[in-house]
Amino acid sequence: MDNELNGTIPPAAAGSHITLSEFTRRISERINAQPGLTDVMVVAELSDFAYKGAHAYGQLLEKDPATGKTIASIRATIWNSDLRRITANFLAATGRNIETGMKVLLRLTANHSPQFGLSANIRDIDPSYTLGDMERIRREILGKLAAEGIYDANKRLQLPPAPQRIAVISSAGAAGYGDFVNQLDGSGFKFYPLLYPASMQGERTVPTVLDALDRIEMATDFWDCVVIIRGGGASADLNWFDNINLARRVATFPLPIIVGIGHERDNTVLDYIANTRCKTPTAVAAFLADRLATAETYAEDLTRRILEHTQSALNGESQRLAHLAAMVPIVGPRRLEAEAARLDRLQAQVGQTASAGLVRAERRLTEFTSAIGRGAGVTLTRAASRLDTILPMLRQGAATRFMREADRLNSIKSLIDVLNPQATLRRGYSITRVGGRAVRSAAQLPSGTEIQTVLPDGTVTSTVK
Repeated sequence: MDNELNGTIPPAAAGSHITLSEFTRRISERINAQPGLTDVMVVAELSDFAYKGAHAYGQLLEKDPATGKTIASIRATIWNSDLRRITANFLAATGRNIETGMKVLLRLTANHSPQFGLSANIRDIDPSYTLGDMERIRREILGKLAAEGIYDANKRLQLPPAPQRIAVISSAGAAGYGDFVNQLDGSGFKFYPLLYPASMQGERTVPTVLDALDRIEMATDFWDCVVIIRGGGASADLNWFDNINLARRVATFPLPIIVGIGHERDNTVLDYIANTRCKTPTAVAAFLADRLATAETYAEDLTRRILEHTQSALNGESQRLAHLAAMVPIVGPRRLEAEAARLDRLQAQVGQTASAGLVRAERRLTEFTSAIGRGAGVTLTRAASRLDTILPMLRQGAATRFMREADRLNSIKSLIDVLNPQATLRRGYSITRVGGRAVRSAAQLPSGTEIQTVLPDGTVTSTVK
């Protein structure tokens, strides 16, 4: 008793202890035979999921919805006997492989091994649950776009054969953006990319990407296409791109949009509605380089065909000229003789025809003189009457035409007022100029530069600090 009060354990009697393996065996017997731990449907998040040999292993987690902290975890295994069936059913239902980060509904059986401890055997996975709320939202967004008739609006835009002027939406410090630029630089072709920085994860994703698209649209004539790229990372971060407002903006954007968001296994709403979808940022760069290579090959082929056609035409014309030159000595004298004989015949016919023609002309002149005398009075009367009828119509038609032209000029004036840059300034925009030229980049404004900011009601002069 004293030992127990002092916090110590009294010595065990001889032969009263058991081995650890015996102790864990007893645990295994109790757990493995427990009906309440066999074929139980459990919701959990997959972590560290990987295929090793013929089996698959990972961790099952439960996290606190408020804090995100893990409040329960257990090792899990899919044995070879179930793995092929489970993965095949899951892929057929969801179009995706089982992977880390998914929230799944599993049929679990508890298993305790004296050597490896407690774990759970995954006997089955319900694919319909894994689609989850985000997949439901994604499908709802795509359904709304289809109902609005804009699902494939961006896909219908024609991407230029050789797109070189690229508006890029990405995070400035992202590795994916760096890989994209390096791939373009190493392609051997000249590109003109310009970064419009935006957040590629978190709650600022949607507003910053929308802002970048707004700024690009103000200079649509300058760009061939838009590229939205993001490197790898957690699949959950891609859920920020499943937004109805962002989807509508991309679907209806006036320039073709190419996306390279995440890895090959990842899909967002933008992947379905953009003009072109690539796997990664480097794949986007490779796509653009391949398009320029195809255009270059086509141009070279056209050049070759033009040269071949020109050479063939020159050869043909040279042969024709040589043939004509050979024919001139033979054809010339014969043609001159034939023309001389024709002139002789014409000369004989002229005398005969002239006499008969003069007689007929005198007779017709007499007839015309009589007819003119008879018809002149009638014709003048009719003309005067017709003029009296036409003059009021001309006055009315002229007045109507003047009114139409006045209305058209007023419409043109209204259109000019709408298109006037002053109208754009009155909507809250401004123009920054240096030396009378508009500024397109902050790099044009070193410290000390004097700038003029044009506002609707005047111009402000400032100095950059």
